[in-house]
Amino acid sequence: MKRNKKGLIFVVSGPSGCGKTTLGKKLIRNFPDVVLSVSVTTRPRRKGEKNGREYIFVDEKKFVYLKKRNQFLEWAKVFGNFYGTLRQAVRKSINRGEDVILLIDIQGAMQIKKKLPHATFVFINPPSLNVLKERLEKRGLDSAVEAEKRLRRAREEMACNKEYDYNIINDRIEVALEHLKSIIIAERCRAKK
Repeated sequence: MKRNKKGLIFVVSGPSGCGKTTLGKKLIRNFPDVVLSVSVTTRPRRKGEKNGREYIFVDEKKFVYLKKRNQFLEWAKVFGNFYGTLRQAVRKSINRGEDVILLIDIQGAMQIKKKLPHATFVFINPPSLNVLKERLEKRGLDSAVEAEKRLRRAREEMACNKEYDYNIINDRIEVALEHLKSIIIAERCRAKK
């Protein structure tokens, strides 16, 4: 469905391992005019990741250069690595009438909330911390020490979910996806945004 108006911004956050990336990828298959914002990061590329697809991978010097030139809509340092959303990329998408999904952490989401309060904020909750721990272990991307750091941070992040417009519990990915799709449709139908 081609729209003649500017696209909307959806900020989707949640603790590491909650399923936000999986939901984002599944969502764009259902909505051809929804795009995922590709963040810039200084973290090392993981196996199977492609520069420009999952992230734009840069070194810290390049990240600082972009930050000093106010190129980021938001940025944060998470687990020792920088992440940021390029302002111009988001602007281009919304001007084309595409809705933009930003899969970002809570720090970045709160920056955007100050700058763009009209954006829609969605928090993805795991069913429980035990389930989150199992998911982190199952994906096998982190050492035991790193996974424990992520769990500690998840407790803090989950306390922030009241700052969001919508909360989704990702118990079953299909159900969580239907809830996220419903939010997109509802926000598109809102009389005033």
